[in-house]
Amino acid sequence: MVLESYRERTAVYRAKLARPFLTTRPSTLTLVGLLLAVAAAVLSVLVRWTTPILFLPVAFLIFFSGVFDVLDGEVARATGTASRRGDFLDHVVDRYADVILLVGIAACGFAYPLLALLALASLLLTSYMGTQAQAVGVGRMYSGLLSRADRLMLLAGVTFVEGDLSLPWPWAPSAPWSRLAAFGISFTVIDLVLVWFVVAGQFTALDRARRVYAALGASPGESDDPAPRSATEPPRQR
Repeated sequence: MVLESYRERTAVYRAKLARPFLTTRPSTLTLVGLLLAVAAAVLSVLVRWTTPILFLPVAFLIFFSGVFDVLDGEVARATGTASRRGDFLDHVVDRYADVILLVGIAACGFAYPLLALLALASLLLTSYMGTQAQAVGVGRMYSGLLSRADRLMLLAGVTFVEGDLSLPWPWAPSAPWSRLAAFGISFTVIDLVLVWFVVAGQFTALDRARRVYAALGASPGESDDPAPRSATEPPRQR
């Protein structure tokens, strides 16, 4: 976790950033962030049939999607409109934005689709463990190597790099799949970030699960086995 560790230090700056939006409903800001993520995903898909220069606006759209993801919570707290309903909407929209962005990246032609799928699975598990901690009473958990803020900034950075490499610079490569190579495998910088998402995401998800399990403990006379169904409870449908 890199960016989340600066949450307290950046509180003053986030408050200043939110001031122009204090008359806007937090839910509106949440939906704007989602629309920016959708636009970024659409442009990523278009890269496959047009030009990787489109990665440059993709990078900015992802960045500002992350900015609005910060703004909705800041505005809600500043205006006293924070609620469980808004928190739920924020989590739902964040997950849809994550899925849409990774699908767009998977289809851009600069990433192995299977790698993007594995990265998406890791990101969803990471987010699930954080919200599940809140659901069982431990509190929302942001610890780990890979928070959502880190993911968005990494995606913004790596798409900007891909777009920059597509410009006619002297050092620009001639083919997207020959930019990097190791052990006979050619890959792009996007692939490298996706690998990090898989590794760091799994580590973060398992670490959060361990922390929650340890924090819950076991009450006297309580076992770690799942609670048995009563004799009158019908079997669950699978």
